[in-house]
Amino acid sequence: MDGPSGDQRSAGVTPAEIALNLPDGQTVRVRLHERQEVRGPCRWRYLVGVPAWTARPEGVEAAEYTVWVTDRQLTPIDGVDLSAVPTRRLPGPPPPPAPGWVVRPAPQHRGRTVVHDAACRHVAGQGGRELSTLEALDALMRSGVPACPDCDASAVLIPALELDGGYG
Repeated sequence: MDGPSGDQRSAGVTPAEIALNLPDGQTVRVRLHERQEVRGPCRWRYLVGVPAWTARPEGVEAAEYTVWVTDRQLTPIDGVDLSAVPTRRLPGPPPPPAPGWVVRPAPQHRGRTVVHDAACRHVAGQGGRELSTLEALDALMRSGVPACPDCDASAVLIPALELDGGYG
């Protein structure tokens, strides 16, 4: 299923609808713009457009917030064909699956922990407790537990929490 790369929104490709599962259990219909194979704990990431509103001096207007998510956060909608969604694959054989997220002690803060992508260079070969996506989101909602700024933990989990306003 190789497809075009780049910004398909400017190329006239119509995004497909898909359901985004929010951490609090709500489901929102979003627009699936692109899927991309990546190395790391989640083999695929998906660029989705989440409906939003923007305040302007002349009033409120519809907007779209785009964010990369994993397949664990999406549910296909019956009857929606996803075959036309631009798909970018990695060259060569598919990478082996890896676990999702890891929590381990923060080296510079005794008693505190940090949530990392399982492929993060800060946890590679150093242990830690493996977490599912929901467990990682729960951990991040606890006071004083940050996401690693150097890996997908910040890029994927924090935007998911911000959709619900659950990160502070």
